Amino acid sequence: MSAIEDFRSVRFDQEKIVLLDQTRLPEDIKFVELVTVEEVFWSIRNMLVRGAPAIGITAAYGLYLGMFAAIKDSVNADLDAKLQQYVQYLNSSRPTAVNLEWALRRMSRRWELERGISIKERLSALLEEAIAIDREDEAANRTIGEHLAALIKDGMGVLTHCNAGALATSRYGTALSGFYIAKERGVDFKVFADETRPVLQGARLTVWELQQAGIDVTLICDNMAATVMSQGKIQAVMVGADRIAANGDTANKIGTYSVAVLAHHFGIPFYVAAPISTVDLGIDNGQQIPIEERAAEEITVFNGRKVAPDNIAVFNPAFDVTPHELITAIVTEKGVFYPPVDLRSALS
Repeated sequence: MSAIEDFRSVRFDQEKIVLLDQTRLPEDIKFVELVTVEEVFWSIRNMLVRGAPAIGITAAYGLYLGMFAAIKDSVNADLDAKLQQYVQYLNSSRPTAVNLEWALRRMSRRWELERGISIKERLSALLEEAIAIDREDEAANRTIGEHLAALIKDGMGVLTHCNAGALATSRYGTALSGFYIAKERGVDFKVFADETRPVLQGARLTVWELQQAGIDVTLICDNMAATVMSQGKIQAVMVGADRIAANGDTANKIGTYSVAVLAHHFGIPFYVAAPISTVDLGIDNGQQIPIEERAAEEITVFNGRKVAPDNIAVFNPAFDVTPHELITAIVTEKGVFYPPVDLRSALS
C-alpha cells in the first residue's frame, strides 16, 4: 500500500478538523485546523476541501463542532433550532454535491433519534455519527476499487477527469481507487489525466496523487482527449460523480460530458464510480440537478495574471451532467449498475 492511500485529507482530532488545503497543492502541503462552523463553511465554499464524499465528511464533523460550541456557550439555547440553522448554513456552501446534504440530513436524523437522553450524550451521538460516515466512506471506496480493478487489464490506457482519489474522499478515492488496487495486483496499465480547467484539479491534484503512488500517469490538456483516444491509447474512461439521479444521469466536474461524448464516438467504455451516498433518489433525472456557478476570475485570471479583457461576460459552471445513455456502468459499493436503470428499484 502506498503512502498516498493512507493519506487523509480530512481527519478529526481533539475537537478540531485537520484539513489538507488542496488549493495549495502541488507546491505546498499545508494542513489547516477548523474549529468553527464558519471556518468549515468557508473551507468548503473556497475548495480547501473538495470531492463530494470529503465535503460530506467535513460538513458532518463541522455540524458536531457547531453544536459542541453552542452547548458550551449556552445550555439554555434552543439546540434543535440551532442545529437546523447550522444544517441550512453548511448545506448552502456548495449546491451540486449531494453528499453534503446527505451527510447533514443523516446527522440531523441522529440528533432527533437521540431525543430524551442527556445533552452530553446527544452530542456524543453526533460525533459517533460523523465518525461512522467517515469510516463507511472508506469501506465503500475500497469495495468500489475492487470492482474497478477487475476492469483494468495489462496494457490498458485509462483516462480520468478531475480528481476522484484519496484527496476527494476519506481514503482510496472512487474513480482512482481501482488504480491503487490494480497496482497492488501487479497490473501494468497507464493513466491519462485531463488537466481539468479552470481550477486544474487534474493537473494539481490527480497527477500529484498518482505520482506519489508510483502509478504511470501522463497529464494532458482537456482538449487533447480526442487525440489520445483516436490514437488508440485509451481503452476505458473512469470518472467520479457529485450527484447521480435516479435514472443514472450524472453530474461531475465540468468537461466530463465532453469526455463521455468522445468515448461514445470512439466506442470506449465510460465508467462512473461513486458511493451510494452520491445517488439522489429524490430526483428523476439530470435536469433537476442544481449546477453551481463560480466566480468569473477562475477563468479570467490564471496564476495571478489576467488572461482575458476587462468586463468580458463569463459563464463558469463548475459541473455538467452526463446523460445515462453515454454511461457504460455506474460502479458503487452495492454493485455495478448498467444504464438504462431505475436506481430507485435497484437500490430498494
